[in-house]
Amino acid sequence: MLGSLRFRLPAFFLLGIMLAGLVAALISIRFFQNYNRARAVDELRSESVGIVRLYARQAGVEAVPYRNLIRALGGDRVYWAPAFRGATLLQNIPDLPAGVVDRARVRSIQRPTTMELKIGGTKVIAVARPLRLGSQLFGALVVAKPQSQLRSRLVTLIERLAIAFGGGVIVASLLGVYLTRRITRPLLALSEAADEVAGGNYGVELPTPKGSDEISHLSTRFSDMAAKLAESEQLSRNFLMSVSHELRTPLTAIRGHVSAVRDGVIDDPEMREASLEVISEEAMRLERLVGDVLDLAKLDAHRFTVLQEEVDMEHLSERAYAAFGEEARRRAINYKLRLDARPVIVTDGDRVLQIIVNLLSNAFRWTPEGGRIEVRLGAENGSVSVCVADSGPGISPEERDRIFRPFWSRDGGGTGLGLAIASELALALGGRIELQSEPGLGSRFELVLPAN
Repeated sequence: MLGSLRFRLPAFFLLGIMLAGLVAALISIRFFQNYNRARAVDELRSESVGIVRLYARQAGVEAVPYRNLIRALGGDRVYWAPAFRGATLLQNIPDLPAGVVDRARVRSIQRPTTMELKIGGTKVIAVARPLRLGSQLFGALVVAKPQSQLRSRLVTLIERLAIAFGGGVIVASLLGVYLTRRITRPLLALSEAADEVAGGNYGVELPTPKGSDEISHLSTRFSDMAAKLAESEQLSRNFLMSVSHELRTPLTAIRGHVSAVRDGVIDDPEMREASLEVISEEAMRLERLVGDVLDLAKLDAHRFTVLQEEVDMEHLSERAYAAFGEEARRRAINYKLRLDARPVIVTDGDRVLQIIVNLLSNAFRWTPEGGRIEVRLGAENGSVSVCVADSGPGISPEERDRIFRPFWSRDGGGTGLGLAIASELALALGGRIELQSEPGLGSRFELVLPAN
């Protein structure tokens, strides 16, 4: 419980609020102390001005009752500090107790001076202002305010700050609990969903996230990840089924012909030669299938080696074109080769041929009988291109992102490796495959390779 996010989040949130509140309170108390002391000193200075003028004007003429003076000052005390022995006022103002301020210090007072004194066991803050009769310094009048008055104001401030701080802690606690639940609830849902995905249930549903914060973004990305995992598992299942079918068909044919030859069922030399030809073709078919799987594994593991050799693209295009000539005649497909350039580049010729063959194989698979397939070789702007255009059913925008994925097939047939391997090989050779297609208008695959 103490180590969970549901506890730590509000705890750290509340701790941060408390620390911020304490720092703010200490700063406020410090500023208030300085302000309160400065205000008290200003009051004492103002009072001392009037008292000194009063006594300077009334000195030796008429007494100013001390009681009335104290009442007028609102409780602040006034003391007399003589500058020399015998310098006493006629009015009833008490002298400062002996030892509080000596006469030498009084004689040095030339302007209003702020002092902190201890009179009768009470700490006071005082302002001493010199009293002159003519040109003679007669002494100093000291107006004092007990520091307990300043502390009482500070205590009032601290009490109010404590009330405000307590209220702030309560509000912060409630807000922290609310925010913690708001954050941890979707996280707990994500954790439970992760457990489901780990158990193989990719169809888990998450609550629709609200807003655009990090938690909502995480929920969206997790849903996308689960969907992609489900799609990947489906593709893997389709691949296993497709590969099993692709392997079983040639193996069945090979086993049947081998059994017929071994058991002497086929006596005619021509029929035996035909059986051996079928065995050879099916073995080559198996070899191509295994080679495709191995090529894809090498490309995914970045263990693919690219050779560097001079390649005559005209000769390479003609080889790839000729490989499908018989099928084009058999299916009455309008099959053309167009050479707009005859470049020679440095690349891996076998892999370029493999890419073109894969593109042509895909085109012949989807082009109906009597359709059209064109192979065009061109070169411009520092690049060489081999374009394979067909009159097949075309590809929808939704399928264009998936058509180059391994094991994905539009009709569920085949292994779904041809275009995936072609795309990865093109990238390995420093090129790319571009696709232009519209449903019902055919497709155009273009292999683009650097000329240099």
